[in-house]
Amino acid sequence: MASTETVTNGTSTTGGSSDVDYDALVIGAGFGGIRTLYELGKRGFSARAFEAGSGVGGTWYWNRYPGARTDSESWIYVLTFQEVLGLDWDWKERFPTQPEVEQYLNRVTDYLDLRRHIELNTKITKAHWNPAKNVWEVTTSKGKTYTARFLITATGPLATPLPPPFPGLESFKGEWYQTGLWPKHKVDFAGKRVAVVGTGATAVQVIPVVAHNAKSLTVFQRTPNFVLPARNYPIPQDQQMALRRECEAVLGRARTQSFGMDMVDATLKSTDLETDAEIQRVLEFGWEIGGFRFIFETFADMLTNAKCNEAAAEFVRNKIRSIVKDKKTAELLCPYYTILSKRPPLGHFYYEAFNRDNVELVDVSNDPIQAITPTGLRTGTKEYDFDMIIFAVGFDAVTGTLAAIDIRGAEGQHLGEQLNRDMETAYGITAPGFPNLFMVSGPQAPFANIPVVIDNTVDWIGRAVSYMHDHGHQRMDTKEEVARHWKEQVEAVFGMTVLPEGAKKTHSWYVGANMEGKPVRPLFWFGGVAPYFAICDKEVSDGYPGFAFSSDQSSGAVQARL
Repeated sequence: MASTETVTNGTSTTGGSSDVDYDALVIGAGFGGIRTLYELGKRGFSARAFEAGSGVGGTWYWNRYPGARTDSESWIYVLTFQEVLGLDWDWKERFPTQPEVEQYLNRVTDYLDLRRHIELNTKITKAHWNPAKNVWEVTTSKGKTYTARFLITATGPLATPLPPPFPGLESFKGEWYQTGLWPKHKVDFAGKRVAVVGTGATAVQVIPVVAHNAKSLTVFQRTPNFVLPARNYPIPQDQQMALRRECEAVLGRARTQSFGMDMVDATLKSTDLETDAEIQRVLEFGWEIGGFRFIFETFADMLTNAKCNEAAAEFVRNKIRSIVKDKKTAELLCPYYTILSKRPPLGHFYYEAFNRDNVELVDVSNDPIQAITPTGLRTGTKEYDFDMIIFAVGFDAVTGTLAAIDIRGAEGQHLGEQLNRDMETAYGITAPGFPNLFMVSGPQAPFANIPVVIDNTVDWIGRAVSYMHDHGHQRMDTKEEVARHWKEQVEAVFGMTVLPEGAKKTHSWYVGANMEGKPVRPLFWFGGVAPYFAICDKEVSDGYPGFAFSSDQSSGAVQARL
């Protein structure tokens, strides 16, 4: 370990060797970065995190647009490791808002005394592996270079918003914003003609808020979404007390439920029921209880049985038709693809917003936006004038942020280019050819409630780093065979669902289909968190057979190819 100070449960320790500046350097200070700093400090390793923003929070620092809130229930959208359960924190709502999540992460950072190990307003521009010294050499946007034994990326799967893809934006004389890069100052919609471009998760949240005060709101939709009702509510004190009392049971459910939620996976199959009325009754239960329970606590075969999925899809379409008064608008809002082909957002009076006199929906699926003009925007057939345009056009998901950093491995290869070309990782945590590199929420990690996955991943990373230290290893290489096998497993599991065709058709970000030129393939593991955790644990208990360890630069690279 390095001689620089580390944090262990809020106290300082000192390591032994001084051949590197830090044992580990961490990119990002959101959920993943905070959890990583704590894990490394707890194990006695020195670490420093670099964060591009002026505050901690990651996604919950940048995405401060009006209406931003979680789609996971608050009591499970937390850092779940047992040691911090003493943190005095009560969530206000079932689905908390961005300011509350940001406040929570700041509180955790201070509670664990991690702020002194985080450098804000700093990007990592370059990180190169030095095979002669078995170290990472990392350069920041401030021109400083650091060395570390380990590099850990905690950049998040949705950290690189796509720029507005329309020509002429620089000519627009009004205000324009991106949901993923929202300013800290208050944006006033009152009395303004506002456009929202997009109907993905961020747009679904911002649209009802803007509608309240804008003179007019025009929503430009390419692909409609299955927006499920959140059924949000303030959490009463009695429920707060119950959640604290049952905390371990809640965590246990989340670690066994397929998508890391505080739910119990449905065991009932649609084929178990004899009549359509019985099927409708089960779907009605899921709709009324709110959140993702419509998908996970109704039918066990919703994602594997096309007939069941279509029944659920038509159920939602009928709900849209019953909520939205204008028949033409309602039909435009109806999606015709398999549920979960696109990531379904939760709605907070989303469909109801289209009943307002000041809200209009414009379908651009066959009449796309051609350009931004000085006074608004132009489709192929019509020009519109606006005072403000809000772009909610998505993210370069999972690999985008990694590709934007010059991360180079043992043979000078670029991490982003390799991932976009081959998409081969070990469990979404490591990649062949990149020794001592770990990814939190990396490509091919589970598609699930992120904090629960992060907790498991960072614990795995901590165990691997401790294993190397205890056995005198300087270098850990991912064997190519384990990465190929994991890729095959990820693709096979995704192929067993009814999702692949719809994901490609709807330009879904979790297969990369929203990016022109990006290979279309699953960027996540869809096989459930419990099986994933078991696979990761087996790698450790079997002595890391998927990896090669060495104490010099030559043998590790050779062994990794075996």
